[in-house]
Amino acid sequence: MKQLTAPTRVLVVDVGGSHVKCLVSGQVKRRKFDSWPEMSAAQMVERALKLVADWPFDAVSLGYPGAVVGNQPAREPHNLGRGWVGFDFERAFARPVKVLNDSAMQAYGAYRGGKMLYLGLGTGLGSALIADHVILPLELAHLPYKKHGSYEDYVGKRGLERLGEADWLDEVEKVIELFRRALLPDYIVLGGGNADRIDKPLAAVSLVDNRAAFLGGFRLWEASRATVETGLALERGLAAAGKTHGHAI
Repeated sequence: MKQLTAPTRVLVVDVGGSHVKCLVSGQVKRRKFDSWPEMSAAQMVERALKLVADWPFDAVSLGYPGAVVGNQPAREPHNLGRGWVGFDFERAFARPVKVLNDSAMQAYGAYRGGKMLYLGLGTGLGSALIADHVILPLELAHLPYKKHGSYEDYVGKRGLERLGEADWLDEVEKVIELFRRALLPDYIVLGGGNADRIDKPLAAVSLVDNRAAFLGGFRLWEASRATVETGLALERGLAAAGKTHGHAI
Protein backbone atom coordinates (compact mmCIF):
# COMPACT_ATOMS: atom_id res chain seq x y z
CA MET A 1 0.00 0.00 0.00
CA LYS A 2 1.27 3.48 -0.88
CA GLN A 3 2.54 5.33 2.19
CA LEU A 4 1.34 8.87 2.87
CA THR A 5 3.92 11.45 3.90
CA ALA A 6 1.43 13.93 5.36
CA PRO A 7 -1.94 12.31 6.09
CA THR A 8 -4.73 14.74 6.90
CA ARG A 9 -6.24 12.62 9.69
CA VAL A 10 -4.35 10.08 11.75
CA LEU A 11 -6.09 7.47 13.88
CA VAL A 12 -4.02 6.44 16.90
CA VAL A 13 -4.83 3.02 18.38
CA ASP A 14 -3.15 2.31 21.72
CA VAL A 15 -3.43 -1.41 22.52
CA GLY A 16 -3.07 -2.32 26.18
CA GLY A 17 -3.59 -5.35 28.34
CA SER A 18 -6.69 -3.76 29.91
CA HIS A 19 -8.07 -1.41 27.25
CA VAL A 20 -7.72 -0.41 23.60
CA LYS A 21 -7.86 3.39 23.32
CA CYS A 22 -8.46 5.37 20.12
CA LEU A 23 -8.21 9.03 19.09
CA VAL A 24 -8.25 10.64 15.65
CA SER A 25 -6.94 14.01 14.49
CA GLY A 26 -9.39 16.82 15.15
CA GLN A 27 -11.08 15.06 18.08
CA VAL A 28 -10.35 15.75 21.75
CA LYS A 29 -12.11 12.88 23.52
CA ARG A 30 -10.67 9.39 23.19
CA ARG A 31 -12.77 6.27 22.84
CA LYS A 32 -11.93 2.88 24.30
CA PHE A 33 -13.06 -0.69 24.82
CA ASP A 34 -11.93 -3.44 27.17
CA SER A 35 -9.21 -5.87 26.10
CA TRP A 36 -9.49 -9.53 27.01
CA PRO A 37 -6.83 -12.24 27.45
CA GLU A 38 -7.74 -14.09 24.22
CA MET A 39 -8.07 -10.98 22.02
CA SER A 40 -6.46 -11.48 18.61
CA ALA A 41 -5.26 -8.79 16.21
CA ALA A 42 -8.24 -9.38 13.92
CA GLN A 43 -10.68 -9.04 16.80
CA MET A 44 -8.98 -5.85 17.97
CA VAL A 45 -9.18 -4.25 14.53
CA GLU A 46 -12.83 -5.26 14.12
CA ARG A 47 -13.79 -3.70 17.46
CA ALA A 48 -11.70 -0.58 16.82
CA LEU A 49 -13.25 0.04 13.39
CA LYS A 50 -16.75 -0.25 14.86
CA LEU A 51 -15.80 2.13 17.65
CA VAL A 52 -14.54 4.85 15.25
CA ALA A 53 -16.94 4.21 12.38
CA ASP A 54 -17.99 7.87 12.31
CA TRP A 55 -14.38 9.17 12.39
CA PRO A 56 -12.79 9.57 8.94
CA PHE A 57 -9.04 8.91 8.87
CA ASP A 58 -6.26 8.49 6.31
CA ALA A 59 -3.57 6.62 8.27
CA VAL A 60 -3.07 4.71 11.50
CA SER A 61 -0.48 4.72 14.28
CA LEU A 62 -0.72 1.49 16.26
CA GLY A 63 0.84 1.10 19.70
CA TYR A 64 1.54 -2.62 20.22
CA PRO A 65 2.22 -4.16 23.68
CA GLY A 66 5.36 -6.03 22.69
CA ALA A 67 8.45 -6.03 20.51
CA VAL A 68 8.11 -4.54 17.02
CA VAL A 69 10.55 -5.21 14.15
CA GLY A 70 10.10 -3.98 10.60
CA ASN A 71 6.75 -2.34 11.33
CA GLN A 72 5.36 -5.68 12.57
CA PRO A 73 4.95 -7.39 15.95
CA ALA A 74 8.00 -9.60 16.48
CA ARG A 75 6.41 -11.80 19.15
CA GLU A 76 2.93 -12.58 20.36
CA PRO A 77 1.84 -10.36 23.30
CA HIS A 78 2.17 -11.68 26.85
CA ASN A 79 -1.22 -10.45 28.06
CA LEU A 80 -3.41 -10.93 24.97
CA GLY A 81 -4.33 -13.72 22.52
CA ARG A 82 -2.48 -15.09 19.50
CA GLY A 83 -2.53 -14.02 15.86
CA TRP A 84 -0.55 -10.76 16.04
CA VAL A 85 2.70 -11.84 14.41
CA GLY A 86 2.38 -11.64 10.62
CA PHE A 87 -1.02 -9.96 10.75
CA ASP A 88 -1.62 -7.54 7.85
CA PHE A 89 -2.73 -4.38 9.68
CA GLU A 90 -2.75 -2.26 6.53
CA ARG A 91 -5.14 -4.63 4.81
CA ALA A 92 -7.36 -4.86 7.90
CA PHE A 93 -7.56 -1.08 8.39
CA ALA A 94 -7.45 -0.40 4.62
CA ARG A 95 -5.02 2.43 5.40
CA PRO A 96 -1.27 2.91 5.77
CA VAL A 97 -0.24 1.81 9.28
CA LYS A 98 2.83 2.54 11.39
CA VAL A 99 3.32 0.02 14.20
CA LEU A 100 5.40 0.94 17.24
CA ASN A 101 5.80 -0.57 20.68
CA ASP A 102 3.11 1.01 22.87
CA SER A 103 5.59 2.22 25.49
CA ALA A 104 7.81 3.72 22.79
CA MET A 105 4.80 5.57 21.37
CA GLN A 106 3.93 7.03 24.75
CA ALA A 107 7.59 7.85 25.33
CA TYR A 108 7.69 9.74 22.03
CA GLY A 109 4.75 11.82 23.17
CA ALA A 110 6.54 12.69 26.44
CA TYR A 111 9.97 13.38 24.91
CA ARG A 112 11.55 16.79 25.60
CA GLY A 113 14.98 16.30 24.04
CA GLY A 114 18.24 14.79 25.25
CA LYS A 115 18.33 11.21 26.52
CA MET A 116 15.09 10.05 28.13
CA LEU A 117 14.14 6.72 29.72
CA TYR A 118 10.45 5.90 29.77
CA LEU A 119 8.98 3.27 32.10
CA GLY A 120 5.32 2.29 31.76
CA LEU A 121 3.75 0.99 34.98
CA GLY A 122 0.63 -0.76 33.76
CA THR A 123 -0.47 -4.35 33.27
CA GLY A 124 3.19 -5.15 32.64
CA LEU A 125 6.31 -2.99 32.52
CA GLY A 126 6.85 -0.99 29.35
CA SER A 127 10.19 0.59 28.54
CA ALA A 128 11.79 2.76 25.88
CA LEU A 129 14.83 4.99 25.50
CA ILE A 130 14.93 8.06 23.27
CA ALA A 131 18.31 9.64 22.55
CA ASP A 132 18.60 12.71 20.32
CA HIS A 133 15.16 12.01 18.81
CA VAL A 134 15.98 8.37 17.98
CA ILE A 135 13.43 5.96 19.50
CA LEU A 136 14.91 2.79 20.97
CA PRO A 137 12.18 0.43 22.21
CA LEU A 138 13.40 -1.75 25.08
CA GLU A 139 12.28 -5.12 26.44
CA LEU A 140 13.28 -4.83 30.11
CA ALA A 141 10.12 -6.30 31.61
CA HIS A 142 11.02 -9.98 31.33
CA LEU A 143 14.68 -9.78 32.31
CA PRO A 144 15.45 -11.64 35.58
CA TYR A 145 15.18 -9.31 38.55
CA LYS A 146 15.10 -11.42 41.68
CA LYS A 147 15.40 -15.11 42.37
CA HIS A 148 11.78 -15.91 41.65
CA GLY A 149 10.75 -13.39 39.04
CA SER A 150 11.30 -10.72 36.42
CA TYR A 151 11.05 -6.94 36.69
CA GLU A 152 7.45 -7.15 35.50
CA ASP A 153 6.63 -9.66 38.25
CA TYR A 154 7.55 -7.03 40.82
CA VAL A 155 6.51 -3.65 39.37
CA GLY A 156 3.71 -4.70 36.98
CA LYS A 157 0.08 -5.26 37.94
CA ARG A 158 0.77 -8.74 39.33
CA GLY A 159 3.46 -7.33 41.60
CA LEU A 160 1.15 -4.60 42.89
CA GLU A 161 -1.56 -7.14 43.68
CA ARG A 162 0.86 -9.56 45.36
CA LEU A 163 2.99 -7.09 47.32
CA GLY A 164 0.49 -4.40 48.25
CA GLU A 165 0.96 -0.75 47.41
CA ALA A 166 3.63 0.17 50.01
CA ASP A 167 6.01 -2.68 49.11
CA TRP A 168 5.26 -2.20 45.41
CA LEU A 169 6.30 1.46 45.65
CA ASP A 170 9.58 0.39 47.28
CA GLU A 171 10.25 -2.00 44.40
CA VAL A 172 9.45 0.71 41.84
CA GLU A 173 12.02 3.04 43.42
CA LYS A 174 14.65 0.28 43.44
CA VAL A 175 14.01 -0.56 39.79
CA ILE A 176 14.16 3.10 38.75
CA GLU A 177 17.56 3.48 40.39
CA LEU A 178 18.88 0.28 38.81
CA PHE A 179 17.86 1.44 35.33
CA ARG A 180 19.18 4.95 35.98
CA ARG A 181 22.63 3.57 36.81
CA ALA A 182 22.60 1.13 33.89
CA LEU A 183 21.28 3.40 31.11
CA LEU A 184 22.42 6.87 32.31
CA PRO A 185 19.42 8.89 31.07
CA ASP A 186 19.20 12.67 31.47
CA TYR A 187 15.73 12.18 32.91
CA ILE A 188 13.13 9.47 33.47
CA VAL A 189 9.43 9.63 32.66
CA LEU A 190 6.86 7.30 34.23
CA GLY A 191 3.58 6.50 32.50
CA GLY A 192 0.99 3.76 32.52
CA GLY A 193 -2.13 3.27 34.58
CA ASN A 194 -0.30 2.84 37.91
CA ALA A 195 2.14 5.74 37.60
CA ASP A 196 -0.26 8.09 39.39
CA ARG A 197 0.12 5.99 42.54
CA ILE A 198 3.53 7.65 42.96
CA ASP A 199 3.01 10.89 44.88
CA LYS A 200 6.66 11.93 45.18
CA PRO A 201 8.82 10.82 42.24
CA LEU A 202 12.58 10.68 42.71
CA ALA A 203 14.93 13.38 41.42
CA ALA A 204 14.85 13.82 37.63
CA VAL A 205 11.74 11.60 37.44
CA SER A 206 8.41 12.95 36.20
CA LEU A 207 4.97 11.55 35.49
CA VAL A 208 3.14 11.79 32.19
CA ASP A 209 -0.54 11.38 31.44
CA ASN A 210 -1.50 8.39 29.28
CA ARG A 211 -2.68 10.83 26.61
CA ALA A 212 0.98 11.17 25.65
CA ALA A 213 0.54 7.96 23.64
CA PHE A 214 -1.78 9.81 21.27
CA LEU A 215 0.66 12.67 20.87
CA GLY A 216 3.40 10.14 20.11
CA GLY A 217 1.18 8.50 17.52
CA PHE A 218 0.54 11.82 15.80
CA ARG A 219 4.26 12.61 15.85
CA LEU A 220 5.01 9.40 13.93
CA TRP A 221 3.60 11.02 10.80
CA GLU A 222 4.71 14.20 9.09
CA ALA A 223 1.26 15.44 9.83
CA SER A 224 -1.05 18.03 8.38
CA ARG A 225 -2.42 21.06 10.16
CA ALA A 226 -5.37 19.19 11.69
CA THR A 227 -3.08 16.60 13.22
CA VAL A 228 -0.63 19.23 14.43
CA GLU A 229 -3.44 21.22 16.06
CA THR A 230 -4.67 18.09 17.84
CA GLY A 231 -1.12 17.41 19.02
CA LEU A 232 -0.72 20.95 20.30
CA ALA A 233 -4.00 20.68 22.21
CA LEU A 234 -2.75 17.44 23.75
CA GLU A 235 0.55 19.10 24.69
CA ARG A 236 -1.31 21.92 26.43
CA GLY A 237 -3.48 19.40 28.27
CA LEU A 238 -0.47 17.34 29.34
CA ALA A 239 1.34 20.44 30.53
CA ALA A 240 -1.71 21.53 32.54
CA ALA A 241 -2.00 18.07 34.08
CA GLY A 242 1.67 18.18 35.00
CA LYS A 243 1.28 21.55 36.71
CA THR A 244 -1.75 20.26 38.58
CA HIS A 245 0.21 17.31 39.96
CA GLY A 246 3.38 19.27 40.54
CA HIS A 247 5.46 17.25 38.09
CA ALA A 248 7.24 18.30 34.92
CA ILE A 249 5.84 16.85 31.71
